[in-house]
Amino acid sequence: MRLGTFVLAAQFPGQGAGEALHRAVRSAEVAEESGLDSVWLAEHHFVPYGTCPSAVTLAALLLGRTRRIRVGTAVTVLPTSHPVALGEQAALLHLTSGGRFTLGVGRGGPWVDLEVFGTGLEAYEQGYPESLDLLLRWLREPRVAGTGDRFSFREVAVVPRPQEALTEAGAFTTGPDGAGPDAEGPEVVLACTSPASVRRAAERGLPMLLGMHVGDDEKAEMVALWQRHARAAGRTPDEIRAAPHVSAGVAQIADRRLDAVESLQKAMPGWLKQGLDAHVTVDGRARAMRDPHAYTELLCGLHPVGTPQVCADRIAATSERTGITRFALLVEGSGDLAATEENVRRLGADVLPQLR
Repeated sequence: MRLGTFVLAAQFPGQGAGEALHRAVRSAEVAEESGLDSVWLAEHHFVPYGTCPSAVTLAALLLGRTRRIRVGTAVTVLPTSHPVALGEQAALLHLTSGGRFTLGVGRGGPWVDLEVFGTGLEAYEQGYPESLDLLLRWLREPRVAGTGDRFSFREVAVVPRPQEALTEAGAFTTGPDGAGPDAEGPEVVLACTSPASVRRAAERGLPMLLGMHVGDDEKAEMVALWQRHARAAGRTPDEIRAAPHVSAGVAQIADRRLDAVESLQKAMPGWLKQGLDAHVTVDGRARAMRDPHAYTELLCGLHPVGTPQVCADRIAATSERTGITRFALLVEGSGDLAATEENVRRLGADVLPQLR
C-alpha cells in the first residue's frame, strides 16, 4: 500500500496565492519526512481553486528539495501544452531526479485556458488523442516526426533520451514502483473520468488516475473496464494485474471522526464556492457546478476522514474493492498550514503503519 498526498495549492477565502503555494510546498516536505510514498500536484489557471499554473514546474522544485519521495503531476493539462515540450520536461525531471517523477496527464475542461494559450476548443474536443500519442512517442522513441493534423514537423532527435542515459549510467535498476526509473522512461498516468478515457488508457497500457468525486463501486467498475480493454489490446495477464492505478481522495485525521468532519465542513465549502465559481468556459456553454456543501459532505463519506483507525479501514476497503494500492489524498482541506502539516504527519505515523 502506497500513500501519497494530493496537492492543489488551494486558495481559501482570505488567503493569498503565496500563502497557498507555501502551504503546498511545506506539505510536500512534511510528506517525505513522514514516510509517505508520493506527492501529486494539480494544475489550474486563473482560478483560486488551485494556484499552481504549472505542475511540472512545481514538481521540479519539490524534486530538488526532496531525496526519496516520488513527485507526480495530477494532472498536466495536455490540450494547453505542446506534447514535445512536455515530453522534454518529463524526460529531464526523470533523469535528474533518479526516476522519481511521474507524469500525469489529462484532458482538462472547456475552459478559457484554451483561448488564452491559443490552442482553441478543437484541441480539447478532437485533438487530445493526437497530443497524447505524440507525447508517448517522444518518451519512448529515439527520433520522432509529427504526422498528425495538429502537429506536423520533420523528424528530429529526442534529447535527452532517458533510456540511453540510463543504459550508459547503469545506476538505476528499479521501475515505477521503486525508487529509480525503468527502461521505458518516466511513468505516465492518465486521468480517467469516462468510459472513453478508460479505453484510451487501456489501449496504450497506461495506469489510470481516478478522481475523488467517485466512490469505490464506480472505481471498481472503471478498473474492470480497463482490464477488459487491455486484454482486447493484447496486454499480458501480468501487465494487467500489475497496473499501478491511482485513487484520488481526501484525508483528514483527528482523534474523533466528528472533529475531522467539522474541520472540512468549516473550510472546504468556502474554498469550493469561490474556486469553482471562477471557472469560465471558452465558448459560453452552460456549466453545472457542484453544491459546495453537498460536495464536502460527499467527500467526507467516501474517503478516509476520521480517526486513524477509521482512515486505515477506509483505505483498506477501497483497495479491497478496487484492487488499487496507490492513493493520492488531499490533505489541505482545513486551509490552515499548521493543521495541514499535522494532518500529513498523522497520515504517516498513525495510518500508514496499520496498512503495512
